[in-house]
Amino acid sequence: MNLLILTQYFPPETGAPQNRLFELAVRLKRLGHNVDVLTAMPNYPQMEVYEAYKGKWSHEETMDGMRVKRAFIYVSKSKSIVARLLNYFSFVITSFFTGLFMKGKWDAIICESPPLFLGFSAVALSKLRDAKLIFNVSDLWPESAEKLEIVTNKSLLSLAYWLEGWCYKNSVLVTGQTQGIVKDINHRFKSVPTYWLPNGVDLSYFNPEKVSKAWREKNGFISTDLLLGYAGIIGHAQGLEIIIEAAKSLQDKTHIKFVLVGEGPVKDQLKALKFKYKLENVFLFDGVGKTEMPEVVASFDLALIPLRNLELFKGAIPSKIFENLAMRKPLILGVDGEARQLFIEKANAGWYFEPENLSQLVA
Repeated sequence: MNLLILTQYFPPETGAPQNRLFELAVRLKRLGHNVDVLTAMPNYPQMEVYEAYKGKWSHEETMDGMRVKRAFIYVSKSKSIVARLLNYFSFVITSFFTGLFMKGKWDAIICESPPLFLGFSAVALSKLRDAKLIFNVSDLWPESAEKLEIVTNKSLLSLAYWLEGWCYKNSVLVTGQTQGIVKDINHRFKSVPTYWLPNGVDLSYFNPEKVSKAWREKNGFISTDLLLGYAGIIGHAQGLEIIIEAAKSLQDKTHIKFVLVGEGPVKDQLKALKFKYKLENVFLFDGVGKTEMPEVVASFDLALIPLRNLELFKGAIPSKIFENLAMRKPLILGVDGEARQLFIEKANAGWYFEPENLSQLVA
């Protein structure tokens, strides 16, 4: 089969969708399928195009035997809704024209959402290139954007909800990262065929027997320190402010250290909160590449994984759960619903605290 993966996010960027889609592409390739990738110039999460790709309208390279075609994308460090929309729609336009003139024929196009707006390009390309569309949903957008109050404009939300349904109805299959996502889509769009495509982890890569804990010592932590670690996107959905508040409450437990590794839109707010409370038990590190992540996770004693307390997130399973469990790190999980049932109640892989409940987390 000839496949095209259409996504705004792909390595060398780091993050959950980047890692997941790369691993999916590699495994499809190993199964004998021909896989092309159409993606944006790498820029996330710093929101600055990587040096090797600056000033280019398009770029083609080969990764693990796969053709990766990159198209121009507008990036800005501004957090305004206008800058965000320009970011999304610039790639909608450039991905459409780049994909339209790419050589070869595809049997199917796998489109990653979010960003949901990429569905415009995906549906158009599937029709013009005579390829079936598989729409992969890793986050129920725009519902999550509305609940998190990232998007509040009613007209924009109405357009986004219409676009969501239009993308699903123009797909031969809609895949979801969790059972909760699939159930939600089934409930609202009963005629849309769905499939649960769960996340996972490469156990040969995240292997506690082969990975050193040098990152721990390199950054000045000692053997008696208890490291509670979070490694991932520092975003709105995670509600990471609760970690800073918990650290404030536990300042007298000097051996407990709260470690956050990553980049994202709320990192500056967390730094300001740490400075305000004058906390010496909170450490914020820059994000690391994929090759360094196993060593970072290996250095933790416990994995802190929170999300905001929203009904929507009861169907969420943060991908970092799999990496931490592969490295045999117990979870302190602030995610209710499907994740709690699978990893706490069934797997007994750690402890649960109610999302955004500070007293429970501290206890």
